[in-house]
Order: sequence, then C-alpha cells, then structure tokens
Amino acid sequence: MDKLNVRQPAVAGLFYPADARTLIRQVTELLERTKTKKIKGELKALIAPHAGYTYSGLTAAYGYKLLENKKYDTVVVISPSHREYFKGVSIFPGNCYKTPLGDVPIDMELSNEIIAEEKLVFHSMSGHHDEHALEVHLPFLQVTLEKFKLVPLVMGDQTPEYCIRLGRALAKVLKNKKVLIVASTDLSHFHPYETAQKLDQRAIDSIENFDYAQLLNDIDNQTTEACGGGPTAAAMIAAKGLGADKVQKLFSCNSGDVTGEKREVVGYLSAAIYKSVD
Repeated sequence: MDKLNVRQPAVAGLFYPADARTLIRQVTELLERTKTKKIKGELKALIAPHAGYTYSGLTAAYGYKLLENKKYDTVVVISPSHREYFKGVSIFPGNCYKTPLGDVPIDMELSNEIIAEEKLVFHSMSGHHDEHALEVHLPFLQVTLEKFKLVPLVMGDQTPEYCIRLGRALAKVLKNKKVLIVASTDLSHFHPYETAQKLDQRAIDSIENFDYAQLLNDIDNQTTEACGGGPTAAAMIAAKGLGADKVQKLFSCNSGDVTGEKREVVGYLSAAIYKSVD
C-alpha cells in the first residue's frame, strides 16, 4: 500500500467549482439558502445526494447545515460505485483525498479497525479512480467542519448481505467514537417528473420509517430507485446499532424542480438519522 498516495480531485470543474474561492462561495451560499431544520437528538448519520451542485447542492446543504458548529474526529462516507463493479467494499489505500479546498487526511487507524472487523472491507483503488459520489461531499464537510479525518468507503456490490455486514461492522467499531456517517445516494433516474415523484416517495417513506429492509426490497423489485441504496441501508443499520431511533427528512426535490425540464429527472434527498431525546 502506497501511504504517500493522494487521491486527486476527479470532478472539480465538473460537479463543483475547481477554484477554491468560487467553491467556498458556492457552498456558503447554498448553506445560507437553506431553511434551518432542527433535530431533537444526537445526529449519527446523514443521507445526502451526489449530483452536480447546480442540481443537488441545495438538497445536500440541508443536511450539511446541521454540522455547523459541530465537531467530529472522523467522517465515514459510504458511496456507491458508478463506474466499476467489484465484490466487497473498498477503502482508499492512500493518505488523503484532495479537493480544491485542501487535503482531507485518511483515518488510517479507524480504516484498519474496520478492515480487521469485517473481511469484505479492504484497501483498494477499486471505486476510487474517477468516482464522483464520494468526492462531492468533501467540500461541504470542509466548509462546515473544517478539521476532520476521513474513512472513504465505496461499495462495489450492494447486496443486502453486504449492506448488513458493513452496517454491523461500523456499529461495532464506531461505538464510543466521535464519528459521523454519511450515506451518498441519489434517488430515481431519468423518469418523467410525476413518475419520479412516486418512485422517490416510496424510497423516502422506507427511509423515514427506518426500514432498510423495505428500501432494499423495493429497489430489488424496481418499485423504487436509489443508486446508493446500499450505502443508505448500511448507514441506517450502523446508526441503529449506535443508538439511533429516528430518521427525519430534511429536504427532497428532483432536477426538474431546479431546471424546469421535467421529461427526464433525477431525484434527491437529504435526511438525518439520529438518537432522539425526550
């Protein structure tokens, strides 16, 4: 494993601005545009979209707004793999992920703990070469948290078994640690507006009901869609193991709401998974 390896930005200038000042300004403006949402409890995980900021940036901002003035030692981002299939879950084998806002150090110690706990997780470049679904979350995290370490997980296979095993392993390893989990997902892809709304609502209902099994079953049966359904399920399982008992939708829309083009749209959701307090 090359510990000096730096994962260079793959989609800067495409999904988000490549210029640091422009990027900070855009993220800040998106955060300022959100209507403040509050959760009554301890945040364990976020579900957030991964399209270009023009399309899903505001939806993502609703989730990341909750991180302002909070501190986490490490953020575990769980991403789907759009460009390559592989069995298991890969952790980037280098020492940092780079964005225009600087380097995000990999939490080597925590990465190794997860690998030791669950054999389906391993160090590999698989899923990390050109994948956007993990990278696009980092500028939001850099602006809101400023200082944190990263465990970048990419699921090459989203079978229910793998989701359960990853979720349980994370719950065990992250116990008593100041760590946030982020699940990266978009919802339905390229359906007419009304069809997309129905498909997306089904996914949102399962997520708000904290029912990962129903979500995975509906994806398998094609009664809903979520390209990061596996990461979402794994995050729900992990968060539940860490004491979470509630999921709250923060914001949802689709690309048609943003662009006005409603013939083929993509759905977006941000949600908070948390341990409620009376």
